Amino acid sequence: MTNLLPPRGPQRTLALAQLSNSVGDGAYYVTSALYFTHVVGLSPARIGLGLTVAWAIGSLVGAPLGSFADRRGPRGTAALLALATAVSVASFLVVRDFALFLVAACVYATAQSGLAAARQALLAGLVSQQDRTSALAHLQSTSNGGLTVGAGLGGVALSLGTNSAYLTVFAIDAASFLLCASVLLKLPVVPGSPPVEGKGLEVLRDRPYAVITLLNAVLLLRLPLLSIAIPLWITERTAAPEWLVSALFILNCGAVMLFQVRMAAGIKGLATAARALRRSGAMMVPTCAVFALSAYVSPWLAAAVLIAGAVLLVIAEMWQSAGAWQLSFDLAPAGRTGEYQGFFGTGVTIARTTGPLLLTLLLLDLGTLGWLLVGVLLMLASYAMGPASRWAARRMTAAGSAGLGDGAEQLVK
Repeated sequence: MTNLLPPRGPQRTLALAQLSNSVGDGAYYVTSALYFTHVVGLSPARIGLGLTVAWAIGSLVGAPLGSFADRRGPRGTAALLALATAVSVASFLVVRDFALFLVAACVYATAQSGLAAARQALLAGLVSQQDRTSALAHLQSTSNGGLTVGAGLGGVALSLGTNSAYLTVFAIDAASFLLCASVLLKLPVVPGSPPVEGKGLEVLRDRPYAVITLLNAVLLLRLPLLSIAIPLWITERTAAPEWLVSALFILNCGAVMLFQVRMAAGIKGLATAARALRRSGAMMVPTCAVFALSAYVSPWLAAAVLIAGAVLLVIAEMWQSAGAWQLSFDLAPAGRTGEYQGFFGTGVTIARTTGPLLLTLLLLDLGTLGWLLVGVLLMLASYAMGPASRWAARRMTAAGSAGLGDGAEQLVK
């Protein structure tokens, strides 16, 4: 089995930083909804409104903050944004009204979006082009391990159900981002790039990259599919036991932790990335059909069918992640990695804000037909990634980009 640990040096330090903040993220994801209702005292409607506004702002500032990291240097920017995240989480410990909650949530979402972009720019400056997808696979594996630990800590707080338990978990979350900032500062300095000719953000004028970002946002519907749609499907449309929701989440995290590096090993350029994305899309049609089948069988057979669907889903997820990483880096011009990664990261926000409503309407209202429509939609989006990446590669060639990699040249030919 491929070594789960990344190579010594910057890659391992980046993984340690990822591990520290993902523990905090896991605890936050599990406890935040109940923390904001039970401790902060907000209604679910206000929590939903505040978080929607916050992440909408976060999606808009990702590219500008990524561009700032390109110019000023990604290491210091990433550490500063990790520190800002820690401060925003710590502020939740004392916030007790909606206005302050909204401010803290906006700072949190902004810092998180910028941190993701700056960290990608930092990775691009420390890791050679041919090793980036493998490095990201290690980071994803590490992240899932941290999320699992954090979710366990959050589960302890949920089982206790006391205000002090929730406050302790949020304090741990804030501390995890402080640790992340200190680890990031141990990495070598990556100098900022000189300003590139042109006004404003170049990525906003890069139509092929915008299309790829939008297609990736469609493929990222798998995120609310796993976290929201499938749990609702299990509880409302199948006879399977409810504890299976937790089991499927653990299965997903564990599989990514163990096998993401291996799944990404053969992806070295745009051609292999497009092939991985097509495999992912083709896998989603039988995956959705299997999940649909779970509504028509007995409880324990439904559980077996759902586990089989979850296995197919995580295989498709790992192919999709690795292919998308390669495209997002290879199609970003030299000196603008943070800016382009910040823009590409808006796909996560789009999927998480639009996906829950779309998927619940399709799956819970249409049942089997809805599942099949979701599978076909994801397959079509994945197959469209190949032509879109060739279009983007031709644009880079025409612009004479110094950042054009071998994979792009292969697709242009």
